[in-house]
Amino acid sequence: MSKSSTFFVCQSCGAQTGQYFGRCSSCGDWNSIVEEIKRSSQKRQKTNKTETFIDKSQKKSEPISHLNTTAFSRIKSGYEEFDRVLGGGLVPGSLVLLGGDPGIGKSTLLLQSATSIAKNELVLYISAEESAQQVKLRWQRLHSDKSELQLLAETDLETVLQELETIKPAVAIIDSIQALNDDNISSSPGSVAQVRECSAALQRLAKTQGTALILVGHVTKEGMLAGPKVLEHLVDAVLTFEGDRFASHRILRAVKNRYGATFELGVFEMRGKGLLEVLNPSEIFLSGDEASGISTIVACEGTRSLVVDLQALVNSTTYPSPRRTATGVENNRLHQILAVLEKHLGLTLSRYDCYLAVAGGLEVEEPAADLGIAAAIVSSFKDLKLPQRTVLIGELGLGGQLRPVSQLTQRLQEALKLGFKRAIIPTGSEINNNQDCINLEIHQVKNISEAITLLIDLGFEEI
Repeated sequence: MSKSSTFFVCQSCGAQTGQYFGRCSSCGDWNSIVEEIKRSSQKRQKTNKTETFIDKSQKKSEPISHLNTTAFSRIKSGYEEFDRVLGGGLVPGSLVLLGGDPGIGKSTLLLQSATSIAKNELVLYISAEESAQQVKLRWQRLHSDKSELQLLAETDLETVLQELETIKPAVAIIDSIQALNDDNISSSPGSVAQVRECSAALQRLAKTQGTALILVGHVTKEGMLAGPKVLEHLVDAVLTFEGDRFASHRILRAVKNRYGATFELGVFEMRGKGLLEVLNPSEIFLSGDEASGISTIVACEGTRSLVVDLQALVNSTTYPSPRRTATGVENNRLHQILAVLEKHLGLTLSRYDCYLAVAGGLEVEEPAADLGIAAAIVSSFKDLKLPQRTVLIGELGLGGQLRPVSQLTQRLQEALKLGFKRAIIPTGSEINNNQDCINLEIHQVKNISEAITLLIDLGFEEI
């Protein structure tokens, strides 16, 4: 006889209560609390007792320095860009959560990667949203050769766990976690309780038998990963697949990674035969135009340096309140830089509209782009072209001073590799003695006034 218990769960934040409320006391959402009934079946209880039984009398703590370290070899995904974001490849027994907008290419990326891994390892692809025939049609479009990739179209959690226990794959892909269903929980698939319990059961199995597990997660209309926040804490890595689905380029970004660097970045391009990795993404973010309002910076995303063009447009306005719009840069950062330029350079920018955009659709969050933003704005305001083959790197303070930035040597090496001849950096920046940077002409400036004066001396060109 199965036992059941009733409780109430908020579908927005996952908070549990013993009674119903119209408004969640944790997140404040209205009408988000749903009654759920959890039944503990004897079959699940016996399985869990058999698998997780530990003699507690023999479990003792010991100094961390005495513990034996277990060496593990990462599983290559078949893509250098994918491996870069993961920190070198998939770790056995790890959980990776991949999220992205609908139609962005998550299933395509994982199906291509699974086919590549299946050449050397046993891989199980579990399709909970599409039928097996639908997945095969996509696979035939992407690949023409034979593959040992195992495919299972199933939504029942018990069946999925049994299949994982039977074949013990090295890598398993769940597409998607919101489509799995646990019969012991009365709520519908995709609810907070279903996602939480299914993820926890899969995590226990993955850690027990050492299977690297990749979960596909849906996103909300705000762009956040759907489901309870505990899902992101449960997994070892959280990856986001970004980009405009009407454009060809996609960006894979690591938000959390217990086995590698966070905020790592990989670039792909969508083609008719699937996703292709872009090994030199800096060429994508360089517009190649020679006009006023365009400057070049070097942004760091994790361990990768990207040379990016910034585009600014300053135009007079007839409205009492000028418009400021930024794409790829935080809007508040643009307001601060405009205030600094007006204060320390005497530019009457309060009478002009200002539009700023990052070429290629990349989002630049680090302050090392401040000098490039300021130079692009001044270039558009004065209708002058910046000197060619020049990169600008530096953080701009409210007093007009320029501060050094991190990973400067790495940024300069990337600029030199792409053919740039000159770099303007803050005074006091530490540059490691590296032979690769000798051929780069480096100018150090203290503040924004010196930087603009130097650009004029180097050859601001009139339009």
